[in-house]
Parts: sequence; structure tokens; C-alpha cells
Amino acid sequence: MLLEKLQSPKDLKQLSITEMKQLSEEIRQFLIENLSKTGGHLAPNLGVVELTVALHYLFDSPRDKFLWDVGHQAYVHKILTGRMDAFPTLRRYKGLCGFPKMHESPHDVWETGHSSTSLSGAMGMACARDLQNENYSVVAIIGDGALTGGMAFEALNHIGHEQKNVIVVLNDNEMSIAPNVGAMHNYLGKLRTDHNYVRAKDEVESLLKAIPAVGGKLAHLAERLKDSMKYMVVSGVLFEELGFTYLGPVDGHNLELVINSLRTAKQTKGPVLVHVVSKKGKGYLPAEQNAMKWHGADTYKIESGEMIKAVSHAPAYKSVFAETMIQLTKEDDRVVAVTPAMPDGSGLLKYAEVFPNRMFDVGIAEQHACTFAAGLATQGMKPVFAVYSTFLQRAYDQLIHDVARMNLPVVFAVDRAGLVGADGETHQGVYDIAFMRSIPNMVIMAPKDENEMRHMMKTSIEYDGPISFRYPRGNGLGVPIDKELQVLPIGKSEVIQEGKRVAILSFGHIFDVAEKAVETLRAEGITPTFINARFCKPLDEELLTRLAKENMDIVTVEEGCIQGGFGSAVLDYYAQQGYHDMVVEAIGVPDYFVEHGSVSEQRQEIGLTAEAIATRVRSLLLPANKQRA
Repeated sequence: MLLEKLQSPKDLKQLSITEMKQLSEEIRQFLIENLSKTGGHLAPNLGVVELTVALHYLFDSPRDKFLWDVGHQAYVHKILTGRMDAFPTLRRYKGLCGFPKMHESPHDVWETGHSSTSLSGAMGMACARDLQNENYSVVAIIGDGALTGGMAFEALNHIGHEQKNVIVVLNDNEMSIAPNVGAMHNYLGKLRTDHNYVRAKDEVESLLKAIPAVGGKLAHLAERLKDSMKYMVVSGVLFEELGFTYLGPVDGHNLELVINSLRTAKQTKGPVLVHVVSKKGKGYLPAEQNAMKWHGADTYKIESGEMIKAVSHAPAYKSVFAETMIQLTKEDDRVVAVTPAMPDGSGLLKYAEVFPNRMFDVGIAEQHACTFAAGLATQGMKPVFAVYSTFLQRAYDQLIHDVARMNLPVVFAVDRAGLVGADGETHQGVYDIAFMRSIPNMVIMAPKDENEMRHMMKTSIEYDGPISFRYPRGNGLGVPIDKELQVLPIGKSEVIQEGKRVAILSFGHIFDVAEKAVETLRAEGITPTFINARFCKPLDEELLTRLAKENMDIVTVEEGCIQGGFGSAVLDYYAQQGYHDMVVEAIGVPDYFVEHGSVSEQRQEIGLTAEAIATRVRSLLLPANKQRA
């Protein structure tokens, strides 16, 4: 096998086209076999095999810089840069990262997990190259889904204006995770299907070159004619008008064509955009037929394509969210849903089947989604913005200025809150509590289970102002589901049990872990007061004051960052109220980026387990620790 002999990208340069085609098929088979055991982003990587082989054949990584937008399509790049043997550890604890990672390899020059950043990074590298009088290529590989992100257009504008030598490879597979939406998608579709565009453009240019040069006026007329012909052939030449040389569309699975196009791009001065059309899931029929399902796959059976999942009798949080959204919309015709290209991940595909006119998928455009929701709210609607915690970070300015400052009733359904497991540090949803807590007018809730989340959703719809509730990835606890939805009193906690000497305040879905710690302590004769906080903002000040007057020590537990989180809010309250002798132990995510692995492994690493919580409580009750000022 050629793949087994490959030690570095330099070995590619010795291969013939025929051998590289064979290598491409070997890589596909390697991915299908290995990801069936580890899971991972199968469909995106099957779609870029020939493109990645061509890039490493023509360019000299890491001297030439490859920036993979989003990064979940970089597995082939990792295989070709000496990490094939590490694939059994893909996305596993202390194993190979599912995204580009600088400490893994010098070939990973740009780290990313969010979309639409590669072009800005490439422009920065190109400017640094020119300032340092260096000579290397900078290549950004971006998908058509990521191109809907506003930041990508900001970078295109800048690159085109400065006329830097930057190559943009547009990997057009008609999808992000879900099928793409919007005007850019439709524009690319026209380019994709208009086979006469390149031929007609070349013929016009050849004709004009044959006209004798008899003066400036005729030359100017020729240029105007050429520009006019471009508009006659295709409606709009967006990339050329932005200052790019446009090459394509190119069949992304025709190795010769891809190599020739990239070679032309490498030899062209100024910014170049190579439009490569590929098929997500190429080479594995189940992934070709349902690329959305196979974007990020669990382990699976290769022959049948059947996913192998742990059996759970509890419903997924996203399913509970979708069902409750349907119920709320039936009860209140003001309710609408907004998602930034995550209709399946958020559970809203089911909602869209019932209310197709009330579900707005705006593409990968979180900033727009947030302000769009604000616009809906100004006209009496109740928009529910379903967004992953890690992606809400991208709309922080809009959250402040366009929602909270105007005190608009936008509901933020913050999905994937807390630790997310195999996707790792780029996707950990641990910062939303801290960055929202500092914003005036914002209400922050977190349910202890899926049933309580339903009541928080009802509370959100009835509340007249910006409000959020955060919930985790995966399945709930399997608790009984109330049929009737209730409005919770804003800022009021739920006291699960009264106790002595110490109080454990749990915020959000970490409740079941805190509950196990309480059970362990009670078996030892320690009886803490146990509280489901429900709200981080506003806090239950009446309860906190009572605990202080009862001389309780406090342990807060949350699956969010400690800095600025729920525990920090409790500490702030006691400091502001003058309770300077209060003992508050905040347990949460420490001040570093937690890498990939299972959620249980991540919790073990950071001390967010039942035993770790119980240990912290025991230490508070030691006589040596009870000497207060």
C-alpha cells in the first residue's frame, strides 16, 4: 500500500497522478475503517481527499501555510503529515485532536473550531510574510457554509483591496453541517451549474487579444467589452469584483483538474479564489446519501452504516427542547425559532416540520441571528435563538447592544452548555455564564434536568426582557415530565433539603453529580443543605442572606468557568453585603482550556465529580478550618 510507505508530504512529490489516485482511495478506506471505531467528522473529510493530496503535492508545508477553516476537514492533512499512526486515539483523552493543533505538528499553522476565520488569519500571515521579505504561499481552505459568515466577507474585502498574494480555496459541497441557505449559496449554485462560464470567458479574452493595438481608446473599449461579457455569461462576478482572480468551478474529485487549477493559482499574482466543487461523504454510500447525519459520526458498522450508540432511555435535551417549542408555539403565535445553521443539532428540524414559516435558519451568521432576533422582538414577536454556547460567543457585541441595551424579549436557548467531550476546547460551552452575567437586563437560568428545562422555557416566553437558559449536550436524566408548563418565579431557588453547617448550591445540569455527593455525605452523617439554584442572575438574595445568618459555609457547583461564573456571583453578593467572614468554595471549570476526551474524563481531570465535591465539603468541616476571624 502506498499509504503505509508515506512518511511526510515530501514523499507525495515522487508519485505519479495514477499513484496519487490510488493513494486517495487508500486514504478514504483508512478513514472509513478508523472512524468506525473512534467516531469523528467522516463526511467532511471524505469530501476533501483529492484536494488535500493536491495541496500537499504542489506546495511545501509547513513552509507554505495551510489554514483549514473550521478544521473538521483536516484529517487527511493529518494523515499526510505523519500522524496516521495516532488515529486510533482520535478525539480521545490525551489523543489526537479532531481539529488542527499547533502542538501536534508544525504543519498545523492555524487552530480553529469555529468557522469563517481562515481568511482573516491568512491575510495576517501574508502581510507578515511581506513585511519580513519572505517568499511562501498562504492558502486558506474555506467551505461554502463558512463563507456565509460575515467575518469571511470582511477578510475578502481586505485581501482584495490590498492585492496580497493569498490563495483562497473555496471547497463547495453545498453544505455546512446542514444544507446551506441564503443568497451566497444560490450564487455559488449558478456558478456550479453554468458550465459555459469559463469557456465563454476564455473565448472572449482570446478574441480581444487578437484585436490590433491601435490606441488607448480601443484598448479601453476592449476592457469594457470583456467586463460586459462577464455579466452576460453569468449574473454577477462577485469574487472578481472583490479583486480576486477566479478559477473554476473545478471538479474536486478530478485530481488532474484540481492540481492544474492550484498550479495556476500558485503562479498568479495577487489574490486568487479557486472554486472546487466536492461531494461531502464521497466514497462511502451512507455518508453520500445523508451527509448531515455523517458530518460528525458516532462509531458505526461499516457494512450497514448503523451507528453504535450507548442505549439511553432518557430523551435527548434537544428533543425535549423541540417538543416544548412546538407546544409553546401552539399556545402562543408570537413564538418563532432562530438558528445559525444548526437546525438538526438544535432539534429544530422537527419544529420546522410543524411550523415551517416560523423557523428561520440564517446560516453560519450568529451575529446576524442575534440582531435579527432583536428586530423580531421589536415588533411583538417572541424569538427563541437556539445556539450552542460556544457559538453564542461570536454574537457577544450584538447581545449587549442590540438585545440587552434595548431590553428586548429575546430568548437565548443555550445548547451544548458545559463540557462537550470529544470536540474539545474549541467547543466547550463553559463561558456563557460569565460573559452574560456582566450584561445589564439579562436573566440567566439553568435547569437541573429536562423537566425543569420545560418550565424554564415557559418562563422565558412569559418574561418581558432578555432571558437565557442553558442545557447540556446529550440525554437528560429520564425524570418524569410534567404535562402542564409552569412559570417559575424569577430569581428563586429550589431548596431540595435542609441541613446543617454547610450548604451546597448547584447550578444547572451538574445537579445529579452534586446530588451524588450529598448522598455520600449523608451516609457519613454529614447533612448539608442542598439547593438547586436555578438562577445565576438575579440571585436568590433572600436565601443567600438566610444562609449567611445561619452561619453556613457555602459550596457552589457549576459546569462553567469559575472566573465570573455562578460561584463568583455568590462571592460578589456576600462581599457587597458586608458578609466578609463567609466561606464560599466555588467548584467549576478552572482557568485553562480543557482538551478533548469524554465528559467523565474531563470532569475527573478538573475535579468536578461527586467524590471531589464531597472532599471539598469534608475539608470545610475540619476543626482547623472553622477558626473564623
